[in-house]
Order: sequence, then structure tokens, then C-alpha cells
Amino acid sequence: MSTYVYGITRASQRLPEPLEGIGEPALPVRTVRSGRLLALVSDAPSELKAKRRDLLAHQRVVIQAGSGGPVLPLRFGGVSPDDATVAAILDEHENSYLERLDALEGKDEYNVKADHDEQAVLYQVLSSHPELAARLEANRAAGGGSYDQRLEFGELMARAVKEREVADALLIESTLTPLAAALRHGPENSGRLANLSFLVEREQREKFLEAVRALAEQHEHLHVQITGPLPAYSFADAG
Repeated sequence: MSTYVYGITRASQRLPEPLEGIGEPALPVRTVRSGRLLALVSDAPSELKAKRRDLLAHQRVVIQAGSGGPVLPLRFGGVSPDDATVAAILDEHENSYLERLDALEGKDEYNVKADHDEQAVLYQVLSSHPELAARLEANRAAGGGSYDQRLEFGELMARAVKEREVADALLIESTLTPLAAALRHGPENSGRLANLSFLVEREQREKFLEAVRALAEQHEHLHVQITGPLPAYSFADAG
């Protein structure tokens, strides 16, 4: 039977028992050891689908195992032919996996997403660009302005909003990066103003969270959402 892999940790790490994994009924989690490493595994279901129940079970195993120390989490769906193959991979990459575990010690991942409040950012742009506010008032005084005037104004506003998006993305990143041990950018096609994952030392957690709150409070045109602490999925490799 194939082997489903949840994550990798040090062989010396104390793990909670029992751990229940994916599947219905839940499959028992066991360990595969090679040298100084352990892989958290279970049998793989005959039919593996990204059902909410199994996604949460995968996450739960990683979080519970991480209560005793760092875990390199695998994303949902990691299947190996058998336990022997898992052990061989641990042996082949032992040093690099141990280096990553050391880098994650005492740290958690936080994901920060940000978007603009559409009406608030338009007001902010007009407030910071008097020439655009003057054009708007002139168009209004002229009954809305001509088609060409409205088109030109719309293009100027769109350009100014884009510039504001770039500036705000840089603001969020530059504000939070000094409080984190590492940063990863999310997919560029996410449609978000910012989609950033930070690796944060637990000693810095309150400062980091306060900085996120301050961004939202001081910049009303920003919608800032933070999720965490999370297993360090974004930092499981060396980047």
C-alpha cells in the first residue's frame, strides 16, 4: 500500500499520541525513521481527494506534531510508493532537512493579505492629487464633461490608483519585514494588493500583530487580513 506523508521532523522530537490522519475512518499516523529524521506518515487511502475533512485532518496532524518542535509540513496530497522510499528520501536529504528544521525553530508562519476599499482609495487618490480633484469638479460643472474628458479622467484615475496599489504594497512589506525572520510572496495572479507570508519568531509575535493592526487603523483605505499562526508551509524549503 502507498504511504501518505504529512511532514518531517527530528527523530529526537517528542510526538503526541495517538495522531489520527486522513481517511474515513481516520487512518492512524505512524513514523518512518532514517538517521536523525522522522517522517509522519499513514497508509494512503485508495482514493485521495481534497475533501475538507481530509484537508483539516492533514493540517491537524502537522499542528499537533509541531507542539513539541519544528515540523517541515508537506502540502496535502504527498504520496510515496512505500515506507522504504520515504526512508530513502530522508537519508538522501538529511542535512538539508535538518537545516530547514533549525531555521523554523521557535517560529510560525503568518499570512497577510490586503486589498483596497474601493470608495476609500478613490477618495484618498483625489485628496493626494489636487489636479485630479480639479478635473473632476470641472467635469461636474460642465454637466459631466464630454466623452473624451470623461475617458481621459478615467484613465488618469486608473493610473493613480495603480500607483497607490504599488505604494501600499511596498508600505505593507517594508513595515512588516523587519519584524519577521523571512518573507515569501504569494502568487502574483492572486488578485490581491498584497499576499505575503512571513516567518515570525514567537518572541516577536505581539509586535508583528500590533504592526498589522496599526496598518489597518492608520490607512483606512486598506483592508488587511492576517491568518496565523500556521505551520510553515511557505518556508519548508530553502526558498
